[in-house]
Amino acid sequence: MTTLAAQYRCAQSLGAAALALYAAVPAAAQTTDASRAPTLTIERYDEDWAVLADPAKRTGHWTEGAKYIPLGDDDGAYLTTGIEARSRYEGYRNTNWGASPDQGYVWHRLMPYADLHVGKVRLFAQPILSTISGADAPKRPVDTTGIDVTQAFGEVEIDVAKDTVLKVAAGRRLLSLGAGRFIDTRYGPGVPLPFDGVQATANRGRSQVTLLYLRPVSTMPGNFNDRTESDRSAWGAYATRWFGSDRAQGVDVYYLGYRDRHAVFDQGLGREVAHTIGTRLFGDTGRWYWNVEGVLQRGSFAGMPVRAWGAGGEVGRRFPALPWKPEVALLSDVISGDRNPNDHVLGTFNPMFPRGKYFGALTPVGPRNLIHLRPSTTVHPAANVALSLTGVAYWRESKGDGIYNIPGFLVRSGRDASARFIGKQLELAIAWQATRELNLSTQLSTFAPGAFIRETGPAKSIRMLGAAANFRF
Repeated sequence: MTTLAAQYRCAQSLGAAALALYAAVPAAAQTTDASRAPTLTIERYDEDWAVLADPAKRTGHWTEGAKYIPLGDDDGAYLTTGIEARSRYEGYRNTNWGASPDQGYVWHRLMPYADLHVGKVRLFAQPILSTISGADAPKRPVDTTGIDVTQAFGEVEIDVAKDTVLKVAAGRRLLSLGAGRFIDTRYGPGVPLPFDGVQATANRGRSQVTLLYLRPVSTMPGNFNDRTESDRSAWGAYATRWFGSDRAQGVDVYYLGYRDRHAVFDQGLGREVAHTIGTRLFGDTGRWYWNVEGVLQRGSFAGMPVRAWGAGGEVGRRFPALPWKPEVALLSDVISGDRNPNDHVLGTFNPMFPRGKYFGALTPVGPRNLIHLRPSTTVHPAANVALSLTGVAYWRESKGDGIYNIPGFLVRSGRDASARFIGKQLELAIAWQATRELNLSTQLSTFAPGAFIRETGPAKSIRMLGAAANFRF
């Protein structure tokens, strides 16, 4: 049996490399191995360091002193601390296919956290200090928020029945559900996306049910000025059933509600209420992994009915016995668009709050009115190095609708275009886990425009270079 320290090193190294490559292996990143030592997560509050209360379980690594700080003689009272410090450069040529000026900038962020446990009660806090340098354009919500609060919530754990635990939390937190297609942390850009609200999660054996009500936080330049949005909110229920005690395979079933008082589509502007019902089947055997999801969306937009849908999935295969341990994967999505901007039905699917780097480091197109095919291959020329090559092809699902970016803003209208093909993308990425705490990564991407882009405006190839240094413990 491997030691706790060896498991921790392996899990952290592979996990950090996967995060640095963004969406390289999202299905694998969703599985949880409860037998491993706690690995570093994006949200941080999911890490359980209580194992370090036993001196025999400690390895002597320098970070362990910050991960379990006992408070008095009570074993149930302890403090966990940590930090993330990241700097990321992004340089673009032919932004928006030449419709916007070239740009280059560096995002900086510092996110320390403290997690206080006293018996069944916990208090979690994580401030953020963020800046952007080298950017001439107006600051976007993802660029900088000065000094502010990313997470601050309280949580109570209640034993409601035999083998059933209920956790109720209220406050501000980062949150990702399932594969991050609908509610996610927006981790890739400079400033993550927090939510204010309440969440109740019940766990019983291999089953988990979460009820939630959330409002996104509007992140703005300046200190301590982030505010809860009043126009948008989300609510719902998310249930997971794992097929084994290792939680490597399972199924999700969920309902998510969404309201936006000022929604914008190619069809127009209006109040939107969307109800999304879906299911996700996921798993990881070590060699094979998969993540398949399908959803229906109903509701209303500007007094008209919403009839939208989406389906997608990823299948991957690892070859650990071969040199460089190669891995291949195929990811595809079909996401509905509006058939006719002049009728009285909206067919554009709304993904609400999806991942910040949805298709890769370069993501000028978001998951609305879209068909995409994304093969990728990853190799490991050294134990702590991952090298990935990804190709993506994009089409409009409906010729009656335009294309949108990740936040949901209309990028190009489809009203005067007949072509379906948007373009193709190629991305090379490499990540090196230099130490347990330090990850270095870089990405080189290009997006060649297709017939739809040529029909609707400037049509130069976008080029992007990204590089990041991320220190976390």
